[in-house]
Amino acid sequence: MSIARPRADEFAPYYGTYVNAVEGDDALAALERQRESSQRFLRGIPEARSGFRYSPDKWSIREVIGHVSDAERIFCYRLLRIARGDETPLSSFDENAYVPAGGFDRRSLADVAAELAAVRDATLALAKNLDDIALLRIGTASGKRISARALAWIIAGHEAHHIRVLGERYLGDGRTVGR
Repeated sequence: MSIARPRADEFAPYYGTYVNAVEGDDALAALERQRESSQRFLRGIPEARSGFRYSPDKWSIREVIGHVSDAERIFCYRLLRIARGDETPLSSFDENAYVPAGGFDRRSLADVAAELAAVRDATLALAKNLDDIALLRIGTASGKRISARALAWIIAGHEAHHIRVLGERYLGDGRTVGR
């Protein structure tokens, strides 16, 4: 089972940044690789550093990881609905409202990272069992047409983007993980 790269007409141009952040030709393999590589990366961040913000108006490291979990849940929910043939338009979400409401800075980095791993496990459980017909279904999210398979690529690319940002802007050492 694999999830082939979507065509450009299967997602809004904005999401191209995420789709293009994923190396290779299989989103499922990328999601599985990230399950381990991102956890390794996060274990390398000292707890004392996890509240760091590179600017006062930016999220902390814990909040970035919490955001990745929240977004993956929402993208995966969209993936489920569209893959199952639900044609109900799906609304947007405001990540800038979700992050403070998530209370991620009241938790340890290890706890927030464990939640991310659990969310990914749920995403993988769904994605591994979708057939080509389900993956090619098109729905509407945030007022734009999107395919189920594009959502799998967006999930992987969104995480890759934020892990890269953590390495470059938060840790200042350019450390990233394999995509």
